[in-house]
Amino acid sequence: MKRPELDWGKIALNVLLPVAGVIAALCVGAVMLLALKVNPITAYSALFNGAMGSTFGLTQTLVKATPLLLVGSGICIAFRANVINIGGEGQIIVGALMGAWVPLTFHYWPGWALIPATCVMGFLAGAAWGFIPGILKARLRVNEILSTIMMNAIALQLMNLLLQGPLMDPEGIARGTFLAQSAQLPKQAWLARLLPPTLLHSGAIIAVVLALLAYILLWKTTIGYSIRAVGLNPSASRYSGIRVPFYEALSLTLAGGFSGLAGAIEVIGVQHRLMDGLTSGYGFTGIVAALLGGLHPLGLIPASVVFGGLLVGADKMQRAVQVPSSLVTAILGIIVLFVSGAALWSRRWSAKRLARQRLGGGA
Repeated sequence: MKRPELDWGKIALNVLLPVAGVIAALCVGAVMLLALKVNPITAYSALFNGAMGSTFGLTQTLVKATPLLLVGSGICIAFRANVINIGGEGQIIVGALMGAWVPLTFHYWPGWALIPATCVMGFLAGAAWGFIPGILKARLRVNEILSTIMMNAIALQLMNLLLQGPLMDPEGIARGTFLAQSAQLPKQAWLARLLPPTLLHSGAIIAVVLALLAYILLWKTTIGYSIRAVGLNPSASRYSGIRVPFYEALSLTLAGGFSGLAGAIEVIGVQHRLMDGLTSGYGFTGIVAALLGGLHPLGLIPASVVFGGLLVGADKMQRAVQVPSSLVTAILGIIVLFVSGAALWSRRWSAKRLARQRLGGGA
């Protein structure tokens, strides 16, 4: 049986359009920098050097890329089932809550048991947080965008409640500081550092392995085939016997699990305690990284590194050329808009191209 030929035109389009979106966004950012009388070449040089110009910058880029890769892998699964997971922030938070609670509660466990247990519980917490909008979508047809956003707010308030109560650092209470953070985790729960004294930890390896597993799940298993079939044509999938509501709920559950694991790894790999502001917007940036990677787990790996570098380099650019932090946020936001727009245009172009091919074949 002859294997189908690869559509290199479509592959090139999916790769080049997001890259073009990033370049176009940086050009718009250059205009904004000129309006502030800042040399764009100097600013972008600082951005690149901050991300890739030193061992510290490169390792920080990989540290930032780790949660983006985990969140983005879940996004790829959800998007392939044609459901949208906007709940990454909340899922990261509940995963981080488990990432702090498990080591603090079972601090007497050895590291070889405590670290896997923490990761598993973080995954399960995020999966449970994703299952709620998933089952609402499957059974009651509740819009998953609204339900996942609402779950974000609930998770944030839950974390604030716990950090002001049961999880607050006892030492902070004794000193009267009452900081919104937990106690430091026991050292046997910390992920190993790959290049000490940098912050690069073994969670980066876990993220890459799980991205590869997400690819295998989607393209090498019957479950992944069913998820992709549901996303491509729910009506035809239902007619062929695929349980469409089940796979919609499953995809959101898996997406939540990946994000929950990202939260747990961020706690035990970087912060070593639970604190406010832990997510750093990874839940939303992970969506854009997934779009830049063509909603493919393998393409997501370099895309996550690119966005990790943007996050690290943006801080260096702000310090180097003394631009307001709001401008850096605006440039990152423009990149999000352009990449999202490029992905939408690519999908519409592919749909029109497929329709033309079918009409041509029918003729």
